[in-house]
Formats: sequence, C-alpha cells, structure tokens
Amino acid sequence: MAQNNRQDKGSQGFAPVASPVDLKENGVHIAPMNFDISHLLEDWDYQPGQVAVRKFKTKDGTEKIQLRVDLGLLQMNASGRPDGKRPFGRESLFDHFQARLEKQRRANPGAGDDYTLKAEDCAKLQQEAIQYHHRYICLFQLEDYKAVIRDTNRNAAVFDFVEQYAESDELAWSLQQFHPQLLMMQIRARGMQAMRNDKYADAIAVIETGLQQLRTFYREHSRHDLLEQSGEIHSLETWLQEVQLKRPLSERERLEHALDEAVRQEDYEKAAQVRDALRNLKTSQPKP
Repeated sequence: MAQNNRQDKGSQGFAPVASPVDLKENGVHIAPMNFDISHLLEDWDYQPGQVAVRKFKTKDGTEKIQLRVDLGLLQMNASGRPDGKRPFGRESLFDHFQARLEKQRRANPGAGDDYTLKAEDCAKLQQEAIQYHHRYICLFQLEDYKAVIRDTNRNAAVFDFVEQYAESDELAWSLQQFHPQLLMMQIRARGMQAMRNDKYADAIAVIETGLQQLRTFYREHSRHDLLEQSGEIHSLETWLQEVQLKRPLSERERLEHALDEAVRQEDYEKAAQVRDALRNLKTSQPKP
C-alpha cells in the first residue's frame, strides 16, 4: 500500500521501536525496525517559503511524490488517491458517495433526489480533498500542468457535489470556500500550458476568463467584499500584467510601434515606408 503519511522527525506517533513486540494472543511477532528518516532529511534541506518537491519511481514502477516540510516529509502517489487507499473498493471516497447516490436512484426511480450528505460525510470528503490539494500544489511545482488540471477538476466536482447534497448551507460552504484558491491554481496551470507552447494570446484569454469566473463566484455567494480584497484576484491580475508584457508583438503591432516612433522622431520617409508595410500587411491578410 502506498505511503502518504506525514513522517515527522522526532514525532511521538512514529517513535523508534526499542525492542521486539510480541502479540501473544494473535501469535504475531513484530521485529525491531528502524523508523528513523534522518538520513533522508539531512540530504534534503527544508527551505522556508519554498515548495521543495520531487518525483520518483518505486521498485515496482509506481510514481511517487515527496514534499519536504519543516518537520519531515509528505509522500503521496502521483495518480489515483494520493495515499493509495481504495475506500470501499473504489478509487476514492468521492467515487463511493457517487455510487451510493446512483444505487439510491436505481432503487427508487422517479422519486427525486432526497440524497443527503451528513456533517460526517462532508468532513470525510473534505479530508480527502485536502490530499488532492497537497498533490496539485506539488504537481504545479513539478510543472505537470495536465495533472494539476486533473486534480483541480476532481476537487471542483467534490465541492459542487457537497453543495448540492449537504444537509445545510454551512456544510456546503465548508468546502466551497476553497473554490477560489482551486480555481486560481487551475487558471495558472492552463495559462502555463499555453505559454509553454508560445500561445500568449491564449494564456491571456485563460486568465481574463478565470478572473471573470472568480468575480462571478463571489457575487453568487454574496461575498461582494472579496471582489476587491481577494488574494486570488489580486494574484491573477498581477500575473496578467506580467504575461501581457512578455507577449511577443505581432507583425502588425511591431509596425504600428515603428510608425509611432518614426513620427515622434519626425522621420517622415521612414514613416511612409512603415505605412506602406502596414498597407501591404492588411492586403495580404485573409478576410475573416
């Protein structure tokens, strides 16, 4: 089974076993084991404020991700449920709750959706979503943007599922309150994907659409105060400006800048040449 447990150096929960433990009633003998991970931590310094993450494969070929934290490290699977568990035989607890809903619908066709998520159900789904949150933060640092989009889409579906079936609005908001942060990470992943392929116009469109989605979210949830105070909106607006500055100029924009510069310097001969180039460019471009 995959590990996704927090291994804290000096943690009471992972204290080294000093001597063998005999469980006589079950006939089980646990041999001494070395739980000390100091050698791993000594070779990988923790840097405050930085996301230190690495990916590797186990002997059986399973991809794992490790995140360095102040007291140790987190290890998770790179795909599937991060801790590698299969609750109720399914890939995730979310899948289990969805299957339970479908079973109820088949048992009572036409009865409508009277399916309800209790507080305990919502808490379990939130705890599982945190695992995926940790992973997509790591995946973004690893520049695996496709996987970031996969995990953020998954958590967004969980948030919407809870909002639809939670027994109270307070329970629904307990997960939906994290939607802006999730949306910001997905927008950044999509934007970085576009920029990786030199599609700056697409990246700008992704960011602008994402900003509109964030503002719509706050309005729909009556959080108008956050339209001006949202850290996610501020972060994306700043990034949008940076991308716009980095975007290579099109041929038309380059000529228009050259024309403005020629006029400013009163170089009318050059200005005439640039105007001709602009006119030829317009003629050569296909009509929409």
